[in-house]
Amino acid sequence: MRLDKYLKVSRIIKRRTVANEACDNSYVTVNGQGAKASYNVKVGDVIEISFGNRKTKFRVTSVAEHTTKSDASLLYEVLS
Repeated sequence: MRLDKYLKVSRIIKRRTVANEACDNSYVTVNGQGAKASYNVKVGDVIEISFGNRKTKFRVTSVAEHTTKSDASLLYEVLS
């Protein structure tokens, strides 16, 4: 699954266009490397997102095409 779609499906970022822009502007890294929106997300990847002065890390625990709002948080675990 594409990185921008994963960020939207997991509800880390609300809109796919915003997720795409975040990737294009280098606010998102995967496993310590800059990642484009087309990056193929795999289980075990560590995604880091910079929100202003704050950085948040997530580990991908599952990849699903569709999920409910209540199950979205099961797709990742927050590391920091």
